[in-house]
Amino acid sequence: QVHLVESGGGLVQAGGSLRLSCAASGRTFSSYVMGWFRQVPGKEREFVAYISGSGGTTAYADSVKGRFTVSRDNAKNTVYLQMNSLKPEDTAVYYCAGGLWGIDVRLGSAYNDWGQGTQVSVSS
Repeated sequence: QVHLVESGGGLVQAGGSLRLSCAASGRTFSSYVMGWFRQVPGKEREFVAYISGSGGTTAYADSVKGRFTVSRDNAKNTVYLQMNSLKPEDTAVYYCAGGLWGIDVRLGSAYNDWGQGTQVSVSS
């Protein structure tokens, strides 16, 4: 099990940038595949990005491809989500999640551990 804490959310104008961080506890962080998801009240949770344990493999939702970049620093037990060219439709609570198997990584069920979320609001 890994304990996850997100930070870096906030209010930004359309076209701006934010970098989210997700700090993990535990000594086996590099064993975990990590995902970013987001959720708007009243809507289902949506996959945003994925990164493998080594950082060598990534995947993105079509809606964020080319604008968002996921990365990780295993020495710091941290995964990042760099968000550029933000749009009002990116407004949501963003969650990081950790899992061990890297199967069906676009599904929330692939992950065992979740952070508490951080709010991202993009004004037009």
